Amino acid sequence: MATTLAEADETVDFAARLEHVSKSFTGPGGQQLVLDDISIDVAPGEFVTLLGASGCGKSTLLNLVAGLDRPTAGSITTDGRPALMFQEHALFPWLTAGKNIELALKLRGVPKPLRRDKAEELLELVRLKGAYGKRVHELSGGMRQRVAMARALAQESNLLLMDEPFAALDAITRDVLHDELTRIWAETGVSVLFVTHNVREAVRLAQRVVLLSSRPGRIAREWEVDIPQPRRIEDAPVAELSLEITEVLRGEIRRHGQH
Repeated sequence: MATTLAEADETVDFAARLEHVSKSFTGPGGQQLVLDDISIDVAPGEFVTLLGASGCGKSTLLNLVAGLDRPTAGSITTDGRPALMFQEHALFPWLTAGKNIELALKLRGVPKPLRRDKAEELLELVRLKGAYGKRVHELSGGMRQRVAMARALAQESNLLLMDEPFAALDAITRDVLHDELTRIWAETGVSVLFVTHNVREAVRLAQRVVLLSSRPGRIAREWEVDIPQPRRIEDAPVAELSLEITEVLRGEIRRHGQH
């Protein structure tokens, strides 16, 4: 069944709903089942992380929710069109930081006279005030990801999809952007579906962690994260829950390796 991108509706009780979603690809050996019978709801304003070993289908699932591909079976419904943020910033190098954001505003239909002010507001939201005229090559890796986040937020979507957006950054920059993302999520009320293979990152950020098994990706287990924000990677409750999740993840990897 095709992905349904519903119009934003205040009466719906989910930002995304996945019902019995499966995805197969055709390879040299025939059909390969990548995702099998995935059912997840993301509530309005909820922060959910998808966690699993490399190759378990996390990014494939995110692409399906984004509408970039279609499920082989099952259905996906979202409350409005999602915004997608990749591991790479994917900024246009010939445009300034502000103009990259304005492009997203233009595609959304924001009138030209309003775009500059709105872009400036979004840059201030991600704590890049004054960076409107900077070119991409003048920005650090962390700053580029902040601009990419501002561009995603420019779409004013109810659902932000994030595919390992901080994986390429150094530990200190990643930690700072964890703080920024948590703050922006709290300020905007946007729902977030965040893909990662980093267990501590998943626990650091999310209200709920969903663990996918490997090949095919199935929901192995879920955890509600009841640790108050703000959290730190090194906090004892974060470390304790991360250890529990890691043991289950290792078991899934061992189980897959035995077959």
